Amino acid sequence: MEDIRKELFELQDLKYKEFHSGLCPNVDKIIGVRIPKLREIAKRIAKENYKEFLENSPGEYYEELVLQGLVIGYAKISLQETINELEKFVPKINSWAVCDTTCSNLKITKKYMKEMWNFIERYIKSKREYEIRFALVMYLDYFITDEYIELIFERVNKIKSNDYYVEMAIAWLLSFAYIRQKEKTLEYLKNNKLDKFTQNKSIQKICESYRVSDEEKKNIRKYKK
Repeated sequence: MEDIRKELFELQDLKYKEFHSGLCPNVDKIIGVRIPKLREIAKRIAKENYKEFLENSPGEYYEELVLQGLVIGYAKISLQETINELEKFVPKINSWAVCDTTCSNLKITKKYMKEMWNFIERYIKSKREYEIRFALVMYLDYFITDEYIELIFERVNKIKSNDYYVEMAIAWLLSFAYIRQKEKTLEYLKNNKLDKFTQNKSIQKICESYRVSDEEKKNIRKYKK
């Protein structure tokens, strides 16, 4: 663990640290290592001794938490082992960046859609900001499909949270849902239980997309609250 932390500080980019600290205002300890470098280290750890790392990594610094999340995704382990590690890791998530980087690397989800959907059910029902966000970003990354889109809308309608990073995750999720499942998402935006901020932020995110025509943007703005 000491060697890994030493390596992280050797890779420190102070300009990047300043930039990324501005994006993660609630995170105190950021070394300043870019994600491609963290991915390289995580891949190496996953091949060498992922279990020892996950059991002993302190997670004191932002980068150490990111490494934990990445290693879970990169390690050649079974679905059940992945779930076991995520059960220990998800409660540690303390920023949108740790959350989103972890989710994007859980490619095992594509192979075990039903099992992973069932696993993340507990987090969409959580009262904790980043646990809910974890479920929402997993939806965004893997479940915007014909089979799951209506279930996503049902789960989003039941969320009772005014936490900023939950609301922004919903907006981001719905903007991607509009691109991939346009008609169903449009119907949802016409009739849902979203609060004013989340509804309007979702519409804003959709309208910011270059994949949405000007005519569509004009139409969808009619559903602002």
